Formats: sequence, structure tokens, C-alpha cells
Amino acid sequence: MKKKVVSAVATVAILSSTYAGAASASTYTVQKGDTLSQIAKNFQTSVQDIKKLNNLGSDLIRVNQVLQIGSSSTPGLVPPAAPPAVPPAASAASVYTIVSGDTLSGIAYKFGIKLSDLMQWNNLNSSLIFPGTQLKVANNGDAPPAVPTSPGGSGGSSASDSSGTVANYVIQSGDTLGALALKFGCTVNDLKQQNQLISDMIYVGQTLKVSGGSVPVTAPPTPAPPAPPAAPSEVTNYVVQNGDTLGRIAAQFGVTVSSIKRQNNLVSDLIYVGQKLQIAGQSVPTTGQPGTSNLATDVIREAKAVMGVPYVWGGSSMKGFDCSGFIYYVFNKAGFSTSRTTAEGFYSRSHYVDQPQPGDLVFFQNTYKKGISHVGIYLGDNQFIHADENRGIAISSLTGYFKNHFEGFKRFY
Repeated sequence: MKKKVVSAVATVAILSSTYAGAASASTYTVQKGDTLSQIAKNFQTSVQDIKKLNNLGSDLIRVNQVLQIGSSSTPGLVPPAAPPAVPPAASAASVYTIVSGDTLSGIAYKFGIKLSDLMQWNNLNSSLIFPGTQLKVANNGDAPPAVPTSPGGSGGSSASDSSGTVANYVIQSGDTLGALALKFGCTVNDLKQQNQLISDMIYVGQTLKVSGGSVPVTAPPTPAPPAPPAAPSEVTNYVVQNGDTLGRIAAQFGVTVSSIKRQNNLVSDLIYVGQKLQIAGQSVPTTGQPGTSNLATDVIREAKAVMGVPYVWGGSSMKGFDCSGFIYYVFNKAGFSTSRTTAEGFYSRSHYVDQPQPGDLVFFQNTYKKGISHVGIYLGDNQFIHADENRGIAISSLTGYFKNHFEGFKRFY
């Protein structure tokens, strides 16, 4: 990763509009944190219209990019007169189609509903969503609440909430903004606005202001009783067949390449037809995915095993790694097959997660170039392991420089 220290420079949005009785084109200069959906909402237009007007092939935009906006509205301002009420039959649709870049918490905030309600209405038990999927954004087919148009109060006095009290909550190990939003019956954006957070990063011991329908907990939760010991895994004697690889066998039995090698004292990935292997795993074939406990454990172990290997631009071997070469090497060693690509390439092959787990990917932007430019592996407790230009493979904290360039947590599809 080529790091450049860039002085913080205040950017000013360039906004010019011409009004002639009908909507006319305006220009807007993209600011840090902007998304097409947010810009579209501010200008009371649509993402598709902005993309069409600017010949954009995707939702990706960059800071200081100048966009043509087909609107006569000033961003952030409520229209002078509210539209007339419409009968239920003609009211806003209660179904929303997911687009690229959407998250459940973002959709909940957009429609002014609780994340927990959105998940309940759509029978969701995780935050994983896919573009093109339709979600109910109102219960029983009713029109969704109006989208909030004011950006919220700035720092100073405490926020007021007529439906609940405001209290202080001390972050515990394992907490995420998504989990806290569910706990207190609010949205991630509510928590970020109330605490003036510019990203989803939080740390143990941090105090947050929270408000909502749930009773806030300010003391550490009572530890859960220890889980009962897991039942011993079945051990299968497997005879290597023509065309087999360790990766294919690992996928078939829901284990990792590393576990097969350890159990059979293999020093390389080389196997031969007729060779007998002992495999401790599920008797029913399963497929391991990033984020599952077995693969995550092996990914972290393989990552830490190469700590100290020097940084080499374009490197993906024990002679040296760059950030994407490190990801390629570690995940393949852990039994998850992926091809060699860039940080941007891995970014496009993964989906956002609201509750990151150790072993997930963590992406950064605008480091040595604009856009997605660096990637590492999340270890938990605000730490990640990556290929550092000065230290080689090393562990860093998601604070300071990396907090300022943090983009998000993702997981391989």
C-alpha cells in the first residue's frame, strides 16, 4: 500500500442552478461520504436519472467529481410546500427494490422505519441482501413513512426523543452499531448522527448516546454460561480419486485444506491417486464460506503465520506480498479458492456485512490512489492484519490514518 499523508482541505460543493419555470440542470461536486442515492434524495431526483445524465456505468463516484443533476432543487432543503395528501390506493409504494450499495440499515433510515421492523416484515434473519430483491418497507401494505429530509441536529444539546429516553451506553467487546440499533429499536444512522460518528467504527469502552424503546444497559452484560462441549466430529477414511485436489476434498467434507494437512502430516498440497486420507468433518458434504468459524480460524492462522514477510509490490508469495497478494495467498492456503486480483477486484467479489466477524475483509479507500486502494483481514477488537509498506505483514489498529480511510467490512460471496 502506497500511503500518502494528505492534509485535510475543506471542500466546497459547487452548486449552480438555473430556474426558468421548469426543472433545469445543476452541477454538484461530490463530497467525502456522498453516495448516488443520497445525492438523488437531496436533489429530489433518482439514481438512474443521475447515472443516465452523466453516462455512469455503475454507482461508483469519487470525491471532487462534478455531476450534472437534472433538478431545480437545492440539496438538503425541504420543498416550500408539502404535496397534497393522496388516497391509500395512490400512496407511495410499500415495496422497495434493492440496488447495488444498499444496506438494510440504510434502507431502514431512508424510509424512516426501524431496522428490526424491516427484518421482521421480510422474514430476514441476517443482514445479507442482494441487488434486485424486493423488500416490504411498510407493514400490511400501508404506505411507508415519509423519508426524513432534515440532516439532524449538530453537536451541543442532547437529542430529544418523544418515544423514549436518552441514555449513555458503554461499548462492550463484540458490539457493533448494527447490533446496538436492533437492541435499542433505532437505526445505525440514528446512532451515528446522535454521536457525530463519520463511520461505523466503534471501540470497547467508548460511550454512546442511545435512545429508543429498549431499556439501555450501561453495565457490562452478565457472561453467558459456557457452551456444552461439541460432539466429536466423524472421522472418514477417504481414498484419493483421479482429479482430486485438497481444495476439492476440503469443500466436499466442509473442512479446510489446512485441517486435512495437519491431520495427515502433509507438508505440501501434493496428493496422489490411491492415497488414504483421514478427514475429521461432517459426513454430509457441505461448503465452507468466509465468515464460518472453521474457515475464519484457518484464515487468521494462515495470515499470522506469514507475519514479518516483507512488502513487495505485486507480490503474492513468501518472498513478499502486497495487500491483494496477501489476501490471495492466505485464503487459498486456508482452503477457499480465489483467483489473484487487486483490492478493487476483491471488493467486487464480496458483499457488505453489518456485523463483521474475524476473518472478514476490511477495505480502505483514497490511500495512494482514489477509490478502493487497500484491503486487510479483520481480527476483531478494532484490529486487522495486512501488508504494510513499511513493516511487511503486520497487525494494525482501525484508528487514526486507517479510520480516516476506512470504507467497510465485506465477505466473499
